Amino acid sequence: MSVEVERKFVCNADTLKTLKEIGAVCLGQRQFCDQYFDTPKFDLTLKDMWLRKRKGCWELKCPTTADKAEETSGEQSKAAAMCSRYKEITNLPEIQLRVKEVIKDVCEDSDTETSPSQEEESWMSRNNLVCFAEFTTVRRSFTLEEEGVQVDLDEADFGFHVGEIEVLLPEGGDVQSALEKIERTAGKLGLTGDKRVEGKMHAYLRRNHAEHFARLLSEHIL
Repeated sequence: MSVEVERKFVCNADTLKTLKEIGAVCLGQRQFCDQYFDTPKFDLTLKDMWLRKRKGCWELKCPTTADKAEETSGEQSKAAAMCSRYKEITNLPEIQLRVKEVIKDVCEDSDTETSPSQEEESWMSRNNLVCFAEFTTVRRSFTLEEEGVQVDLDEADFGFHVGEIEVLLPEGGDVQSALEKIERTAGKLGLTGDKRVEGKMHAYLRRNHAEHFARLLSEHIL
């Protein structure tokens, strides 16, 4: 399991020029389709848990314990407040266990032998999971001299652009060091402002699913 520390930023026509000026190296461009799943009652996302399928692989992003503790104590630094932190779980049995812990009203597991595709459909059906968002992203990725830092420029197919500065840590890794790296990179990119920039999911729900978006806002998830 890893922890993703990330700061989003508004990218524009000058962003590529700035990346070149600060010595960023392009790692290439790729395209991927994301599907996000939840129950009709939003059981997962109202707990800030994001179940995603990308390139045939399941991923679950969960908030870290540290985030909740800082929010309660009010001790979040400015750098931390600009970033998001999520555990990234990619092991399917663990994902299924986490989902089942949240969604209590599920059927008992069946002992009937099934194919992988049938098993996946059965798991989704038992937990009443439905796809609430699906979009394709074209991503250009860059690396800098700052060790472990990656900058992504994303263009979603619903007309939304956003940049991300990301550091990926092992669970229990040095979050403060990651925040400092992100802050230094943000400085090199000339980023200003003291509020988080909305990401693709935020923008997608705001444009396409008003009820879901409103519920997440009311619970201070977005």
